[in-house]
Amino acid sequence: MLFDTPVYFVFLTLVVLVYWRLNWRRQNSLLLAASYFFYGWWDWRFLLLMIASTTIDYIIAKKIEDAQNPAARKLLLIASLVVNFSILGFFKYFNFFLDSTAHALDVLGVHNVPRGMLGIILPPGISFYTFQEVAYIVDVYAGKIKASRNFVDYGLFISLFPHLIAGPIQRPSHLLPQVQKPRVFQATAFQDGCMLILMGLFRKCVIADNCAHLANAAFSGKLGSDGWSVLIGTYAFAWQIYGDFSGYSDLARGSAQLLGFHFMVNFRQPYLAVSLQDFWHRWHISLSTWLRDYLYIPLGGNRLGERKTYRNLLLTMLLGGLWHGANWTFVIWGAIQGLVLSFEKFFFGQHEQHVAPHSWTKWVRWVITFQIVCFSWIFFRAESISGALTMIHNLGHFQWTSDYTAAWMFLAILGGLGFAIDLQLESSGSEYLFQKSSPVLRYSTAVVAMTMLILFSASDRQAFIYFQF
Repeated sequence: MLFDTPVYFVFLTLVVLVYWRLNWRRQNSLLLAASYFFYGWWDWRFLLLMIASTTIDYIIAKKIEDAQNPAARKLLLIASLVVNFSILGFFKYFNFFLDSTAHALDVLGVHNVPRGMLGIILPPGISFYTFQEVAYIVDVYAGKIKASRNFVDYGLFISLFPHLIAGPIQRPSHLLPQVQKPRVFQATAFQDGCMLILMGLFRKCVIADNCAHLANAAFSGKLGSDGWSVLIGTYAFAWQIYGDFSGYSDLARGSAQLLGFHFMVNFRQPYLAVSLQDFWHRWHISLSTWLRDYLYIPLGGNRLGERKTYRNLLLTMLLGGLWHGANWTFVIWGAIQGLVLSFEKFFFGQHEQHVAPHSWTKWVRWVITFQIVCFSWIFFRAESISGALTMIHNLGHFQWTSDYTAAWMFLAILGGLGFAIDLQLESSGSEYLFQKSSPVLRYSTAVVAMTMLILFSASDRQAFIYFQF
């Protein structure tokens, strides 16, 4: 049930219509049932896995809170972490390690190793709900939150359908209290939710899906095999993944607001960043803050000296890369991020340098940052390291063809739209276009966006990229 399909909006409309006619306890029961239905629509075989994982952490969290013995509490925490990461590791990385082992044996001269029927299907959204469960258990253990004593409440916190498949990863201290108390219908929040959904559809269907055609053609070699093709494909993918994931996040946040929930903002104009550190303050914020709080800081953060700070940054980004998928290309992507972040800390210190808003230094740093981010996307998008290296090698020669003129014009229009939207959001501090402007301007923008959706949505729908993670 994709967010940009008619069936999802029929589902959402029915849920919203029934939801606001119930008291909050029945609302929670309805949403839990609807969320399980939503997940089962994707693949019913993995619904029991998610319910089992939820039940285990629900029980362990209560036992951690009730236990008086520190050793027992720690043992329960370790047990939960082992269970969660074992399930995630098995389903997400079994095929990866199987392929890597087969390749290593092939190098050593052991060929045609039989794999049989050992291929494992990846459950939808397992990375997202596992990280949310881990955050809950760790926070209960640290005494930051109370363990939920109601399974429906906890189950809904984990499985609430707007964030279930691709986030944003919700913090227990932010979402769980919203689940545990009555929600009040607010017309303004409901309207904002509708506008976020519309903006998400525009980013996804107009910008991302159209850029996907260029990116797919370039990375498959159909567009060409020289530097121009690589640049077109790289910049097109940059706008595809941003429009795709930020569009999904807007759709998720908008859907949640129709139900009286507020999700954290997951993107804040990341392509306007003036350093990679600034980029990670703006890109996939729910993941970057999770990695900071539950991995980087526990490793020691920047408290143990410069060398260990660089080590912690590199480890955090390597694991962050591997979180995205079972492929060495993601590890290389994470390594690039970690190395550049370490480089910035070495030259700029522990804190982001202040950059004057309209200085030439800001624009130089913005251009450099954007190019670094786009270069790293080559590894993120390529299907293999050899494919990425081929793309980089092709940057060594340029040969213009007539096809590139139309491709560059198409990309300039789509990228220009993306930049224009972000500049308006950045200058106004809004969450969607003209949120703080007059109703006339806001609704006029909505009409224009709907018209462009009808006229310029890509003819074939592209699956959300982050659904594979």
